[in-house]
Amino acid sequence: MNEILEVRHGVLSSHLADHILREEDEAARLHALESYEIIDSAPEKSYDDIARLTAYVCAAPVALISFFGNNRQWLKSRYDSGYFSGKALALPLPARLAERMHQQPGRVLQVTDTALDTAFTALLPPAGGVKFRFYAATPIYSPAGDILGALTVLDKRARTLAPEQCQAMETLTRQIMELLEMRRTLIGLSDANAKLGQQNITDALTGIPNRRAYDQKLTEEFSRAKRTGAPLSLLLIDIDNFKSYNDNFGHPAGDTALQSVARVLMSSLRPYDFLARYGGEEFVIILPSTDLTDAIVVAERVRNIVASSEFPHRKLTISIGVARLDVDAGGRALVQAADVGLYRAKAAGRNKVVVGKLNDSSPAGSATP
Repeated sequence: MNEILEVRHGVLSSHLADHILREEDEAARLHALESYEIIDSAPEKSYDDIARLTAYVCAAPVALISFFGNNRQWLKSRYDSGYFSGKALALPLPARLAERMHQQPGRVLQVTDTALDTAFTALLPPAGGVKFRFYAATPIYSPAGDILGALTVLDKRARTLAPEQCQAMETLTRQIMELLEMRRTLIGLSDANAKLGQQNITDALTGIPNRRAYDQKLTEEFSRAKRTGAPLSLLLIDIDNFKSYNDNFGHPAGDTALQSVARVLMSSLRPYDFLARYGGEEFVIILPSTDLTDAIVVAERVRNIVASSEFPHRKLTISIGVARLDVDAGGRALVQAADVGLYRAKAAGRNKVVVGKLNDSSPAGSATP
């Protein structure tokens, strides 16, 4: 931060200021390149087709589509008629190449004979790779004007491109940029769809999964239990006397209380348990691979944690109905049984855990299987 302020006030030497600004430009360029997620991506026929067409139009044995990463030139596509096949190429270093391209923007960079162009030879790595005599490249510009990479042709003989070949390279380079923009659009749509999908299964108030997510999860766990024979239990939870809490302290306070209860419930669960907001002041917890005895233990722990927690305005307690899946009865029966348990827990005075069974006629308040 201090260095940037000094640059703005002219305290630093012009050489050092230029160096810092170049670093900022390079960071912006790399950020732009990353937005396309092209580096190290899988081969794509559309890019291969452009490379092949470029080689054909320019009558060159090799055509490359490369992108300038952080100190490396990464090949997205390589067409090789056979002369350089399977061999590493001594490609120019990205930073030096981009600087030379900037010196003649919008034009094809041509090196007629690399053996005679010492300035171009200085752009090459010190050792390694097959040498070539002819080099031509058009920069791939981002909409902001950053050089992201290049469309390149190589030849083993010294030569030049005809004007129409240069124009064709520039046209094909624009097509590469169109492909990149389409790629970034698809990435944006994918991210937006993922975010929208997450919103569709997340409760807006508490931030935990909502009823839709719970329905999906219960269907998955029911299928798994039916397939494997593993036990499956359910806790149906209701905040006691929540209406009076809203009436006395207002709905904004009630919303805050719901958020607090959700956080407490989440903190009390095992990693593989699933908590969701069932609706209103009700929550539900799916307990995979959990039999009834263990489900009661979990329910009592959850109830005790809520009862001992501090909330705005006054203490809160919860009533819990517990049920274990009967595969023959189905997933709906599991929910109905838990609902019976919850009803009986509230009828017995609240702040209780009660096992629910369909057609249950046992005394209310029983917490035994």
